[in-house]
Amino acid sequence: MATIRLCAFSDEAADSIDGQIASLKRNEISLTELRSVDKKNVSLFTEAEAAEYARKLNGEGITVWSVGSPLGKTDISIGEKEWTESVKRICGIANALGTERVRAFSFFHAYGQGGRVIERMNRAAEIAKTFGVTLCHENEKDVYGDVYDRVLELMETLDGWKFIYDPANFIQVGERAERTLPLAKSCEYFHIKDVIVKTGELVPAGEGDGEIGKLLQSIDRDIVLTVEPHLATFSSYAQIDGSEMKLKYRFESNAQAFDAAVSALKKLLDKGGYRPLKGGYVR
Repeated sequence: MATIRLCAFSDEAADSIDGQIASLKRNEISLTELRSVDKKNVSLFTEAEAAEYARKLNGEGITVWSVGSPLGKTDISIGEKEWTESVKRICGIANALGTERVRAFSFFHAYGQGGRVIERMNRAAEIAKTFGVTLCHENEKDVYGDVYDRVLELMETLDGWKFIYDPANFIQVGERAERTLPLAKSCEYFHIKDVIVKTGELVPAGEGDGEIGKLLQSIDRDIVLTVEPHLATFSSYAQIDGSEMKLKYRFESNAQAFDAAVSALKKLLDKGGYRPLKGGYVR
């Protein structure tokens, strides 16, 4: 019996760690993909700060599932020393947060440079291994691994990496869910956000073209779903993405938008025959 556990980018609900904790607990989510606190990106935390956030979260029954880092969201021309030092730094933060996973990317302006991308990513995985950390690649628009073919290439050639399936990101680079869904079976976990093809508007799960209902129906193993709402502009968005966020709905607060995103996913789980059990969902 496969178990689904829910996680979330809690900084979309609140800036402060206390506000993030409150939103997670309100929505009965015990995992977070920590990306920022008080408008400070996780990559800029000191290890002491990270350890203190982990202490607070753990004290409330919340665990950091993965570091929502920007690692690899940089130009492929980055110097080797700067690249390796950034890998070491984020892995040290992951250790302080008590997680074995770091979300990462595959470089901007890297199309046509697959060999160089793979070499650098493999070196990063070697470094991460010395920290007991696994790097997890997200299919993000404009990085090397943004479309189906290049994600598949990375899956087939990288050593030591795991992968995150983000249906909305695939749609935003012109892919369709029916083509990319098979990749999900080889992914460590999923990001849950949805988008409408025709308008580019971000919407709650199930209202767009990400085929998230089909994604849920395809699950045949234990898996974590990270809710990444993107239903309202949040304070750290400008730090991680310079593009326009097209929104269909307007919410009174970020916390309300966060709650709506979680509620939409839970409704899809219920519709798909899943039921709550011991902190997760089974069917």
